[in-house]
Amino acid sequence: MADSEFPSYQSDHDNENLRTRFSWFLSGASLIVSVPALILMTAHVGFAGLASESGVTVVEAMFMVAMIWALPANIVLIGAIGGGYSMLGAAVAVALSSIRFVPMVAAFVPEMRGPKTRKIVLLFLSHFIAVTAWVLGMEHLRNVPVKMRASYFAGLGITLTTANTLVVGLVYFLSTDFPPLVFAALFFLTPMYFLASLWGSARDRTVHVAMVSGLLLFPLIHYFAPAYDLLLTGLAGGAVTVAYLRWTKARGRAA
Repeated sequence: MADSEFPSYQSDHDNENLRTRFSWFLSGASLIVSVPALILMTAHVGFAGLASESGVTVVEAMFMVAMIWALPANIVLIGAIGGGYSMLGAAVAVALSSIRFVPMVAAFVPEMRGPKTRKIVLLFLSHFIAVTAWVLGMEHLRNVPVKMRASYFAGLGITLTTANTLVVGLVYFLSTDFPPLVFAALFFLTPMYFLASLWGSARDRTVHVAMVSGLLLFPLIHYFAPAYDLLLTGLAGGAVTVAYLRWTKARGRAA
């Protein structure tokens, strides 16, 4: 009798666990109506106009959003296509523009990992870590049970990516009815929001130092080396931040 009842109990337990995970998935997906997500969608409206003007097809534009899932990298790729870069050159340019995600993923994955979360799941979900998902995730994951965090972020990341891919596809066909100035204004909202969000979510002053140094150094570096301005600004801003961190540690030891 015990042997016949155990599978039934286990099945009920698994079904309940599945329902719980799905409810957390839906909770993460509900953040699509948040201010950060809506701002990101307006930026992709601008991207759709840029893709249309650049001669990129709607299928190519949607594929770029879904597979690269980083708006600046998509802009870099369109610029590389327009500039006649080779496939290797375009790939390197996109990779360099996305290096900033490495520390973000390294900081976010431990927050998302549950006691039984498989590595393949974490690897898959890492694809959806971009600035908006990272900011929303870091803000809300602390209120989610540890074992449900992967399901929660799956709902957030997959829904964000799918929604913005569809937005690009829809707006692409309507782009001829929008003035270019409207696309430019919508596209400009995202970097302004990113700056405000990253500044507000910073957990220590070193992040502020990195942001300020990058903003101040970029115009100068762009003037002397416009082809490598982003890369060199990142290196210079990182060097300034490391110097500041060492200075604060030395001052702390001296005190």
